[in-house]
Amino acid sequence: MELPENLKELYRHWEGHAGASSGVGTDSVTSDKELFERITWFINERLEIWKKKTAGEKPPYTQDAILSHYRFCNIFREFDRQTIELHTLLNPLRDNFPLWLLNMFYCRMIARPETIHAVGLLSFNAKENEELYKRLIALPRPRYGTPYVFPISVIQKSKTPTRELFITDFLPRVMESVAKEIETWERVSVYEGVKKVIPIFDYNLNFLWTEALIDVAYQFPQYTNLFERFPVGPGALPTLRRINEEKEPSELVVELAKINIDMYITFNGKPLRLSAENWEGVACEFRKYTNLSAGRGRKRIFSHY
Repeated sequence: MELPENLKELYRHWEGHAGASSGVGTDSVTSDKELFERITWFINERLEIWKKKTAGEKPPYTQDAILSHYRFCNIFREFDRQTIELHTLLNPLRDNFPLWLLNMFYCRMIARPETIHAVGLLSFNAKENEELYKRLIALPRPRYGTPYVFPISVIQKSKTPTRELFITDFLPRVMESVAKEIETWERVSVYEGVKKVIPIFDYNLNFLWTEALIDVAYQFPQYTNLFERFPVGPGALPTLRRINEEKEPSELVVELAKINIDMYITFNGKPLRLSAENWEGVACEFRKYTNLSAGRGRKRIFSHY
């Protein structure tokens, strides 16, 4: 299946994510072939669900009881509805990297497109941001989404101790400096990129910056490389340790990205490859699948939208 035109046009990184892999075999990464075959099945079954939904087919999209009943993230984060909505909203800003970055981080903090549409985007004009603050604080709850939990304790002793002040006052003051740093990069890994950004940003929001730098890689692949070392969250660790308990997880996902997995999705006729970022997500979702299969874990019911 060729990528839909809307997704091909929405992101600017596909060319570097398509083509032949380096041809590394699974034996160099894991000795558990049965586990890897199961993970490969999971990848393709999730993609088949996405393909059927994209084609407008009606459910059921799979015969697997777990995948048909419970909610999972897409294999490619680029396919997620919220990611598509945010990148579509910010595409007019792509020629102004500092402004785009400011608003992408803001969007990931809000994690609720309805709020962003209601109050508007940030600028580097203090008066405009003061008006946005008023609109944001006046909104009824919930104002924020749940995918990316913001640790409010990080800012409670700062000069901007509320989420609304942090967004409308602090972010515009710091983001030009962060953008200036990122614009010096030449395909830096997200793992190293987070380390470079945090001292400038001055708040330990590693998870949010990991998410924002993934978005940077989608639109500005000259700065960030998703095939290099990638931060691994606690949700992905159990799967990665099952694959290979000896390799450092943030480096293991790089090795996994070198393995050819035929997913039957192409960009301009060239097969898409899974990046290190994709593998971190796969590991997290496969852990959910394993837990739910065993009757454990958070049960989020699948919506056939």
